[in-house]
Amino acid sequence: MTTYDDRASLTDLTTTAEQVRRSVEGVIEGKPEVVRLSLTVLLAEGHLLIEDVPGVGKTMLAKALARSIDCSVRRIQFTPDLLPSDITGVSIWDQQQRDFEFKPGAIFAQIVIGDEINRASPKTQSALLESMEERQVTIDGNSYELPSPFMVVATQNPVEMEGTYPLPEAQRDRFMARVSIGYPSADAELEMLGVHGGPSPLDDLQPVTHAADIVKLIDAVRTVHVADTVRRYVVDLVSATRSHPDLRLGASPRASLHLLRASKAAAALAGREYALPDDVQALAAPVLAHRLLPTAQAQLNRRTAEQVVQDIIQRTPVPAAQPHANGHPGRAATFGERPPGVRRL
Repeated sequence: MTTYDDRASLTDLTTTAEQVRRSVEGVIEGKPEVVRLSLTVLLAEGHLLIEDVPGVGKTMLAKALARSIDCSVRRIQFTPDLLPSDITGVSIWDQQQRDFEFKPGAIFAQIVIGDEINRASPKTQSALLESMEERQVTIDGNSYELPSPFMVVATQNPVEMEGTYPLPEAQRDRFMARVSIGYPSADAELEMLGVHGGPSPLDDLQPVTHAADIVKLIDAVRTVHVADTVRRYVVDLVSATRSHPDLRLGASPRASLHLLRASKAAAALAGREYALPDDVQALAAPVLAHRLLPTAQAQLNRRTAEQVVQDIIQRTPVPAAQPHANGHPGRAATFGERPPGVRRL
């Protein structure tokens, strides 16, 4: 298992990410882009929403990611009778101490797996709002901090499925990205039958890194440089969603922040210490689409939020690369320059 000193480097990050990726892909066959996005969200301090039909491996992906890291893991099965206190905890009167004692709920873990989150009522879903945004829980006027790193990996079935509740807009906005696993290819499904036909590969999955090391890698991602032109590009993309004729609800300023953080994590995973517009474009749909609400006319025309995001990407000008000092063009010169005093990874 990998361990690091107090300061994590870019090499440490890519090495650990590769180990976690291989570990997860040993369970989830044929979906490398989904695994990579999960790692991106983890290192960007976000939360992941996995939406798809039953039986494609949503919960398996969440469990594999959690077990690949030596950290505390709790699983919550969301049901219609689940109460908010089951998630956050409750204060119980202690007869011996003559005082209330706080009993932590399932949210007090470093990775929380929320299985079928949209089968619980909106009242229960709202119990996650404070913890996902502020990384704390407030009970009876007292605030309790959650451990670090903290990540919610939630699965949900499409809202057309029987017995589901649509996630409130405020809840969806707290998820950094949404991913759909999709059906595997025939070859991947055949390999899955061989791997999962016997004992579950989850049983033999061992942690490849520590939670403390993930915290150091998250700190390293924070230092990834983002040029002013790239930040402006993020704002332009998000602002365009608020005036697009096919949308009745655009992305929030929180979406801008999430897109920036995810782009920095993607750059670090690619071995770069600076973010490019390519990083922003690649993550725009997973980060923005689940926050958008299409108009009734767009729904009649079968226009999805992902299609709208792609349309916005096509219409929004991309920051132009500036030449090197010697006169030759180069994107790294433009987006990789660091102002004086900013340390490198």
